[in-house]
Amino acid sequence: MNSVICAALRFASPPWLRDLAGAWVFYSVLPGLPWPVPRFERIARFAPLVGTVIGGLMAALWLLLSALNWSPVAIAPVALALGLWLTGGLHLDGLMDTADGLAAGNSRCLEAMDDSRVGASGVQAAIIVLLLQFAALVQLDGFAPTALVLSAIFARVSPLWAMGRFCYLRGQDSGTAAFHRSNWRGWSEGNPTLFLLLLTGLLLWGLQPKLFMAWTGVVLLGTSAALLPAEWLGRRLGGHTGDSYGATLMLCETLTLLGSSLLAPVLLPAA
Repeated sequence: MNSVICAALRFASPPWLRDLAGAWVFYSVLPGLPWPVPRFERIARFAPLVGTVIGGLMAALWLLLSALNWSPVAIAPVALALGLWLTGGLHLDGLMDTADGLAAGNSRCLEAMDDSRVGASGVQAAIIVLLLQFAALVQLDGFAPTALVLSAIFARVSPLWAMGRFCYLRGQDSGTAAFHRSNWRGWSEGNPTLFLLLLTGLLLWGLQPKLFMAWTGVVLLGTSAALLPAEWLGRRLGGHTGDSYGATLMLCETLTLLGSSLLAPVLLPAA
């Protein structure tokens, strides 16, 4: 009887909570939640929340290794490797496939993106992005943990913009990411992200006003970095696919980290 009640409770959970559980499973390799049963419909709105966890774990690793006297040059690749593992390489794979598609030209773009083999353009894109992120993290040094969390949040806003602004190129009944676009409900999907940013800002304002100034600059930077890749790829491809959603995420993350590394010395002169 108890098992029947437990099973009923798992399925009787509110839809938003089941979507949150679905986002946890879809966007990370972290152990699935024991409750409720995941639902894979409106999960995109919770991607920034999952990104907060992923960025937070990367930041925690950075702080731990810093306490063990590791240098930023040694910590940066380890933190990046953790981020790739936590996402299962989902977004990096999308970046590589998108780069191959762009290199193939308009007539063969979707065909090249579907090909499971990675081409030279995809490899180059992955190497360039990871090198740029590595350089930015080394330059950020003490501000790197904060930048890792903020970039992880904004990076997952970029696909939301792509979903709201552009059509899904493979049609609503095909493609592994078609359900994202078909379940889009407008910019109310972004409310959890806004809440996260406001909460972070209030905490920094109360704890470290100087960090709040840096946070303000990074928020403006991250917003621009979230919109630009989604707009550029959407116009270049004539729409978006699951692969280009991943590409916008990786590009936004890179731009946010790079921009933060340029802003940090200005906003935090004493750091």
